[in-house]
Amino acid sequence: MDDQWTRRVWPPAGHEEPVRPEPVRPEPVRPEPVRPEPVRPEPGGPDEEDLPPSARWYGTPAPPPRSMPPWLSRLLVAVLALISAGTVITAVVVTVLNRAESAPPTVVQDPIAGVSYALPPAWSEGVVAPVTGFTSVAARGDLATVMARPGDRVDPPNLRSAVIDLADLYTRLLLHGDKVEVVDDHAVTVNGRPGHTRAVRAEYRDVVNEPAFMRVTLLTRPDGESTVLLGLAHPDDPRSRADIEAVLTGAR
Repeated sequence: MDDQWTRRVWPPAGHEEPVRPEPVRPEPVRPEPVRPEPVRPEPGGPDEEDLPPSARWYGTPAPPPRSMPPWLSRLLVAVLALISAGTVITAVVVTVLNRAESAPPTVVQDPIAGVSYALPPAWSEGVVAPVTGFTSVAARGDLATVMARPGDRVDPPNLRSAVIDLADLYTRLLLHGDKVEVVDDHAVTVNGRPGHTRAVRAEYRDVVNEPAFMRVTLLTRPDGESTVLLGLAHPDDPRSRADIEAVLTGAR
């Protein structure tokens, strides 16, 4: 047989056949594991009320919140109680003070003496005057007193001499001072009523009695009679003097 049929025709001699790469096999797709959905209780059901928020949403229990120590709870309750009590007391005090400031002053009416006079704060009207002849009285405790009574008919030129006699009389009756000094003496006009006033200060040798203050004012009346006003402070102090002056100068 002719060897042409046995000769290698293709590929030619000396030619190497290329190596074919192995086919790339895709990785098998693994299915993701199925996670069970959290069991959610029915909204508003009894089971949901017993679960914390994390368990309601994510299905996992949450650690309970830290509880407050008992001593701290008692302390906070006590502090809140004190704050509430202080607020209530403050409101009551403010209300009382506002009412006291807005309330009109007490006015003593003495038709027998022919006079009326307004009282300063903390003063009150008395029932019976402690000195015979006086028809009205007002006081601030036992620190200061004002009294009124009807007086005799006095002509205006004789007002000063009448007041001097009255001041001497009540100095002996009420003060009993070891040393008495005149601290004021002048004519006055109170709400259109001419008058005269005289003030004295009494001192004592003993260490028990403190100095005392007394003012006597005599005012004329339209009917020709007069009104006697007497203010007494024991011990003598600026507030008592100021209160007495306010009562006597505001008389009507």
